[in-house]
Amino acid sequence: MWSIQDVSAEELAKLFHHYRGALAHDCDGHNGEQETSSWDRTPPSERKLMVAAARLALLELAATAAPADAGRPYFAKPGEADWGC
Repeated sequence: MWSIQDVSAEELAKLFHHYRGALAHDCDGHNGEQETSSWDRTPPSERKLMVAAARLALLELAATAAPADAGRPYFAKPGEADWGC
């Protein structure tokens, strides 16, 4: 299982860019005429902005996820409990 610490901001930004292009392509109704822009052809300034936004999102997710787990350490996580049935 992946954790937030295992995801780099660059990889997250690339995935967002890919899915944003794919979804915009589907919503516009174009059928294959226009290929979605690749990450490598994205201007460096836009790539830096997307990576910075992804880094902030990962930091926020890591900060908000930590207290919830620490507050109830005696409960099993979903799917991990052993039931003696």
